[in-house]
Amino acid sequence: MIERYVLDLQEADETQVAVVGGKGAHLGGLSRIEGIRVPGGFCVTTDAFRRIMAEAPSIDDRLDQLSRLNPDDREAIGTLSAQIRRTIEGIAIPGDLAAAITRALARLGEQAAYAVRSSATAEDLPTSSFAGQQDTYLNVVGPTAILQHVSRCWASLFTERAVTYRQRNGIDHRTVHMAVVVQQMVFPHASGILFTADPVTGNRKVATVDASFGLGEALVSGLVNPDVFKVRHGEVVAKAIAAKQRAVHALPAGGTQEVAIDAQRQEQPALTDAQVVRLVQLGRRIEAHFGRPQDIEWCLVDDGFRIVQSRPITTLFPIPETGDQENHVYVSVGHQQMMTDPMKPLGLSVWQLTAMAPMHVAGGRLFVDATRRLASPASRAALLDVMGRGDPLVRDALETVLDRDDFVPSLPDADPGGPSARSASAPVETDPAIVIELIERSQASIAALERDIRTKTGPELFDFLLEAFEEHKRVLGDPLNMQAIMAGMEATWWLNDKLQEWLGEKNAADTLTLSAPDNITSEMGLALLDVADVIRPRPEVVAFLEGVEDESFLDELGKLAGGAEARDAIEGYLDRYGMRCVGEIDITRPRWRERPTTLVPVILDNVRNFGPGAAERRFEQGRQKAQKKEQDVLSRLRALPDGDRKADEAKRMIDRVRTFIGYREYPKYGIVSRYFVYKQALLEEAERLVQANVLPEKEDIFYLTFQELHGVVRSNRVDDQLIQQRKDAFRSYHALTPPRVLTSDGEAVTGAYRRDDVPAGALIGLPVSVGTIEGRARVILDLAEAELEAGDILVTTFTDPSWSPLFVGIAGLVTEVGGLMTHGAVIAREYGLPAVVGVEQATRLIRDGQRIRVHGTDGYVEILP
Repeated sequence: MIERYVLDLQEADETQVAVVGGKGAHLGGLSRIEGIRVPGGFCVTTDAFRRIMAEAPSIDDRLDQLSRLNPDDREAIGTLSAQIRRTIEGIAIPGDLAAAITRALARLGEQAAYAVRSSATAEDLPTSSFAGQQDTYLNVVGPTAILQHVSRCWASLFTERAVTYRQRNGIDHRTVHMAVVVQQMVFPHASGILFTADPVTGNRKVATVDASFGLGEALVSGLVNPDVFKVRHGEVVAKAIAAKQRAVHALPAGGTQEVAIDAQRQEQPALTDAQVVRLVQLGRRIEAHFGRPQDIEWCLVDDGFRIVQSRPITTLFPIPETGDQENHVYVSVGHQQMMTDPMKPLGLSVWQLTAMAPMHVAGGRLFVDATRRLASPASRAALLDVMGRGDPLVRDALETVLDRDDFVPSLPDADPGGPSARSASAPVETDPAIVIELIERSQASIAALERDIRTKTGPELFDFLLEAFEEHKRVLGDPLNMQAIMAGMEATWWLNDKLQEWLGEKNAADTLTLSAPDNITSEMGLALLDVADVIRPRPEVVAFLEGVEDESFLDELGKLAGGAEARDAIEGYLDRYGMRCVGEIDITRPRWRERPTTLVPVILDNVRNFGPGAAERRFEQGRQKAQKKEQDVLSRLRALPDGDRKADEAKRMIDRVRTFIGYREYPKYGIVSRYFVYKQALLEEAERLVQANVLPEKEDIFYLTFQELHGVVRSNRVDDQLIQQRKDAFRSYHALTPPRVLTSDGEAVTGAYRRDDVPAGALIGLPVSVGTIEGRARVILDLAEAELEAGDILVTTFTDPSWSPLFVGIAGLVTEVGGLMTHGAVIAREYGLPAVVGVEQATRLIRDGQRIRVHGTDGYVEILP
């Protein structure tokens, strides 16, 4: 292959990222769009970079050292990356390479001024922009200076920030190469950035233009606040004109300098409204060419706009694909299910196939389309009521969208295409036998699934599973199941509403539900205390568990003194709860049975922080507290006017809550139990594919949908490239924050609490479990890394049922995601923990180890000095 060191911009396009880097490829693509003017120039290709790297073998060793460093070890990364940069800048550019660059310069004008810009092969890509990671040099004049700055651009691949960015994103330094764009300088009247979608809200129909005088360097470096214009449907809908006191201008001999702007010009807009609209029209043309929203650098010179860069906006949350042009309003499933992390394709598709409502995928997350429910006044009221009780931020976000002009059309009160949120609330007797019967039905259905799936393999397994998914939905959709769930929730709402009205007491039901019977999730936390009781008196076992790293530790445990009993206790726990894990709605997540080491830190915390018999004691204390609260409430009600009637109604509702609220957690346990059966069967199928050399490893099936995996099993062929693309996409989804509510315009609507009854500086959330507690905040993002002491307050992003074993050892709970009836809230009430959920950015605003006060009754958190 003949190496080519220089390529004209006009010769490059988006298919040549490997040759000219992301920036060069985009500039080449831009220069081919009709009506888009791009300053002329050329690319020094990655072949030239590889040639330079080959001149210094010592760089290889340093790259090895670099790859072994922790991304947080800034000092070591800084030292090594500086050494690499110095080495690269010290290499003399070989004669033939220098000649190729100077020949290209001669064609454009040797003594003209140029911008010399880094263009790495892993920048300006749809999934990672790398914006600002490498260097750009403006107004470089003369061949000698240009060659020197080309070397600097090569070296900038190893700036500390670029190296850290790659390490954090799992990108191998050796796979990234550097091209350099040498482009004729433009000396603009004004310059800036155009986002073809609103970078803050994500709205794809609103373009944002930032503009300042002179070169764009003033804006990028933060030297000035720019003018900001917002454009929608071809007109400026908002603008803020800044006082622009300084600008960056080019110097005749090369380089740039800051200059002061005349006082009378400072508050003049850098662009007229007509120019802004024209610029956005150009931006829409560029966006259409690249097929996604763009972040565009522009310059205004006498005769119009020049485009000097365009890259994808990688921070936007994707929009579910519908194939129509209608308006849609989507509600996040993850915020209801306490799982806002991205899911793998198999997890997404299995949840879709077993869910009770149609679900849409975007950014590795699931959404329900609420548009039809919102369009009809009757179903709208019911939906907003349920959403508001669960998570006020979702309700407020939906109301914000409804307040817009005609975004959601109004439909007559017809059937909105599904059961209303409360259609399952037909009366059901307050009878504990109903709960027992429902649990027995679920267990029988799971036992039949386990029995019948054993003999199924190949395509027959997939046909069987499709039938099993229908049975799964039948069990969930059983009217009695829905009635029992709603009975407990509605009785809780009734008690909270009425006891506040009659007695002025907030969230009284929280205490009345303590130690409610049949709550599988709270039993799971208490059962791990019983496991700790078996282990505590066996010091050899405790010492062994403190050093456990391997998942096969249970086999070793039996060889220790007292180890057999400890192993049996853990095995017994896994038999009942081993199908659970963090993020359990994603079938691909490792279950406790598959990764039992996850439980070891929690068991050891229980050994250290509790005494024997703690589980039974805790449950009994909660039951007595609830009983005492019931007597107190009823006696106070009887003292009121019409008190006997009020007390009798309250007693009926208390009995109803205690009968049904524990069952609220059981259907999820049933779902996850079934999921583990499905997963084991699919992994056995994957093992057969590995044996047949169809797949390199079993877990690759997680990156296929259920339907695609079915096709692979039938054909014994797999698209390796598709799996790699899915892995890359999944990795990129972690950087995205899913919104509670998302519109088809791409707008992420966050919602607000709109409260003025909290102290200044407090973090506002939703009160879900009464009481006030003060203590040390433990910010924990991974259950396996939890180390808690008595009195600690758990602060995390979300908690699903798998976190409940931690709840027995903490004094309070704060989460970023959650609602009144989500699992964390239910279990916090069960254990009597003051809890506030839905606290935006709690894990960033509260530092690990800080003292905080959690106001579980009023719904806010104070950070204490």
